Amino acid sequence: MISSSNKEYSLAVSAILFSAAMWGLIWYPMRLLEQAGMPVVWTTMIAYLAAAVVATAQLLWIRKRITHLWPPTLWALALAAGLTNLAFLVALIEGEVVRVMLLFYLSPLWSVLLGHWWLGERISRQSLMMILIAMSGTFMMLWHPEIGFPWPHGLADWLALFASFMFSVNNVLSRKLAVVPMEIKTFAVYWGVVMVAIAVLFLQQASVPQVEWDIWLLVTVFGGLAFVSMTIAVLYGLARIAVFRAAIMMLFELLVAAISAWLLTDESMSGMEWLGGALIFIAAYGMARLGKMS
Repeated sequence: MISSSNKEYSLAVSAILFSAAMWGLIWYPMRLLEQAGMPVVWTTMIAYLAAAVVATAQLLWIRKRITHLWPPTLWALALAAGLTNLAFLVALIEGEVVRVMLLFYLSPLWSVLLGHWWLGERISRQSLMMILIAMSGTFMMLWHPEIGFPWPHGLADWLALFASFMFSVNNVLSRKLAVVPMEIKTFAVYWGVVMVAIAVLFLQQASVPQVEWDIWLLVTVFGGLAFVSMTIAVLYGLARIAVFRAAIMMLFELLVAAISAWLLTDESMSGMEWLGGALIFIAAYGMARLGKMS
């Protein structure tokens, strides 16, 4: 007979893999909605607004227990999360799926550097080695003979790298806010994405999409179900699985993204890009494994 603890661990593993798979597939419905006339920034705003309403309802339900924990740093977390999610989702629309995903997975590199600078954490020799491997992989992916110096060569590259860095800022801020209940941080993250999306739409002077009402409903339901379920799943898993193991499991996202892009698009990457991506994957895996010793 399987013990209850083993069942709980298995369920936690399934939750992490579910969240990773969902993030690995998120680009596809976003592209379909873009083709249907709903731009990605509008989709992001509406989807996260639906998720934010759910988070707000949850927060009101338990407000008596947590009203005293609203540190100023929480607003910085909201901004970082908003910039991360919007930049990442736009990059997935503008660029090649696997390339964007791999560049985004440089986030463990930035997390180590930010942790050292911001939190005073020591960078070990092993971490330094992973940083060098990750940077080597990045140079390989960004190298193009016609450009020369390995530099981002399009909007998607810049957004993926920016999202990667901001995700690390998000992680460091979350660590600084460890005492803040998860319900409050989730509330801040969702509304942060909504506010950043609204700001971008205002700066773009974007007009309201002329699409049928069922598209609006689809985006709303998609946001309320997809983003909330992904958040609940990963939080459930992280509460029951060591962080380094969860980080390794989240690399499943890369596999799902690669397979789905191969099946659903005509995108391709060069041998040099695949080699660079493999180095980034190794570095991300190595950083996750090093968490076991911290």
